[in-house]
Amino acid sequence: MTSEQFAISNNEFERLFEKLKNWGRWGGDDELGTLNFLSDKQVAEAASLVKTGRRVPLGRSLDTVAGPDNNRPALHYMTHMGDKSEDESSYYADFIGVDFHGKSASHLDSLPHVAYKGLLYNGKRAAEVVGSEGSAFAPVSRLANGVVARGVLLDAARARQVDWVEPPCALGAEDLEAIAEKLGVEVRRGDAVLLRTGHMRRRRAMGPWDPELADAGLATSGLEWLAQREIALLGGDGDSDARPSPVEGVGGPIHVLSIAAMGMCLLDNLDLESLSEACAEVGVYEFLLVVAPLIVPGGTGSPVNPIAVL
Repeated sequence: MTSEQFAISNNEFERLFEKLKNWGRWGGDDELGTLNFLSDKQVAEAASLVKTGRRVPLGRSLDTVAGPDNNRPALHYMTHMGDKSEDESSYYADFIGVDFHGKSASHLDSLPHVAYKGLLYNGKRAAEVVGSEGSAFAPVSRLANGVVARGVLLDAARARQVDWVEPPCALGAEDLEAIAEKLGVEVRRGDAVLLRTGHMRRRRAMGPWDPELADAGLATSGLEWLAQREIALLGGDGDSDARPSPVEGVGGPIHVLSIAAMGMCLLDNLDLESLSEACAEVGVYEFLLVVAPLIVPGGTGSPVNPIAVL
């Protein structure tokens, strides 16, 4: 359905924010949020899902070309071109720079990335903990151990037998239930759920577009369905938000509810096409997922290349 069909009022959004809020659930000083749902035992069980050792990268290539979905292109240039002499060893080096919180780079949003009405997850005042040197609360460096979990692919496009879910489109609770049933996969506590709409397949077939204007993603009822199952991490081939926003005045309601209310990190702008093919080949939509963000002190997130292992 379109975002308009899932539209909710600001009052309804406020009530949902309060309903999904995990503030204080794991203590007032908690900086992990829904990753508390993921135990060491579950990590070990996730490792047992590996059957073939096939590894599938989920990150997009670093995009250095400006476009409608990349208004802050990444930088990449050589800083050292070796020695001219062929008699000795030569070294080559390069520089990369990326303003990764956008629509092109695959990245992880950590908990200080989104505040709502001035408050971060767990009621921390953004103005008091986030400054020019980054965040003193829940920076991405807290995730130095990485996130290793049972990954679940909710492949909306494949379940619907289409190349991609045409934007604008919002997927609600009934949609996610139908997708999981069609693919024969169960979403459980501590899972890392990845939603594939076919964003990258559409981009390759039709060219880039501005996803701020139209994109497929979750309706708020879809996020509520995931919250009921106590997932640890959410990601997608967009940024999980359907656009136009179904909530007037809130540009990214899924970001606000996930990060600020629930304390759940997000994986944005993944390339899930190879994973979709791999899962379809073996008929299994669960796998070991490994996410290793950069250790950035004070960071509100990090570029990532998550790896699914089947």
